[in-house]
Amino acid sequence: MIPLVEKFADTDIWNQYLDYQQSLLGETDGKARWFFSPWLFVECYMYRRIHEAIIQSPPIDDFDVFKESKDQNFFESQESVIALCTYLQELISTLEVLDENQLKNEFFKFLQISLWGNKCDLSLSGGETSSQKTNIITSLGELQAFILVNDMEHLWALLRPGKETETDSAAAVRVAIVLDNSGFELVTDLVLAHFLLSSRLATEVHFYGKTIPWFVSDTTRRDFTWLVEQAKSSSDKYLSRCGLDWESYLKVGKWVYHDHIFWTLPHEFCAMSQVAPDLYTELQKAHLILFKGDLNYRKLTGDRKWEFTVPFHQALNGFHPAPLCSIRTLKAEIQVGLQPGQGEELAASEPSWLTTGKYGIFQFDGPL
Repeated sequence: MIPLVEKFADTDIWNQYLDYQQSLLGETDGKARWFFSPWLFVECYMYRRIHEAIIQSPPIDDFDVFKESKDQNFFESQESVIALCTYLQELISTLEVLDENQLKNEFFKFLQISLWGNKCDLSLSGGETSSQKTNIITSLGELQAFILVNDMEHLWALLRPGKETETDSAAAVRVAIVLDNSGFELVTDLVLAHFLLSSRLATEVHFYGKTIPWFVSDTTRRDFTWLVEQAKSSSDKYLSRCGLDWESYLKVGKWVYHDHIFWTLPHEFCAMSQVAPDLYTELQKAHLILFKGDLNYRKLTGDRKWEFTVPFHQALNGFHPAPLCSIRTLKAEIQVGLQPGQGEELAASEPSWLTTGKYGIFQFDGPL
């Protein structure tokens, strides 16, 4: 593993981290090696080297080598996308007459839609299609049994209407969503964000994506704006209406998209306040941060081989800019915060339970 040479915003930080890894290994010839380095670092380094090859190759120095497969995932999931947008738009017209319990049930529904949308991960599909073919809404009931940690009640307690006094009911409520995959998963995140605004559970939603193509299907600014444009120009009236609403939210600042080089650095998130204090300060403004997917979970927990019962708060190693929740389907060999015996029981019946994407979590850390 050799230093990066092309000058880019993050080159020096990457090379310093490479030096740091080499110092930990104590390599005699001065090079960190693939088989002797932490896997999270190696994996990130591989994608960063792909980007280095691209930026050294004008005129394609801003080319996204994964764009075609990301776009394909969106187009192949059209039926599911339309079903979601239809459900959302029809629900919006009835929101005023829902009581608090009905509103809570809808909130939980959109959270679960966002969770199971995380199954669509191109970096793990080995080139096979990972699009969503079925109507996810009709599957939520049977999928509920596969949620291993379910802290949705904490999220409701944090955002629910009527929790403020009458005097400050108009106060801003910011929800941050740290994005994972584009394509179908991004639609599930946008639909959740749309619901949060429409139901007044949030007044603004801030999205955080990648500055460069990353882990095949991760969302970049280009992916985000492309998907809104695709929705807007759809021939389906509900998808098109969603697209128009999303464009409007972005124009008036109710939705804000941010990118930052920290998300494509190899550092775990407990280093954010030192490495990217500006980003940490920005996240501190949120009332709730939702971290989507595996890579975010691995960086939240340092990708260590924790015991399954270690508390989530402990694994975060001091990272706590605001109340936060990990929303992921399990596709990496790491999980904390389980009940005693829960992980062992799953391993006995399904040896690959940690990596198939069959199970999911809503894991919260914040004031309870």
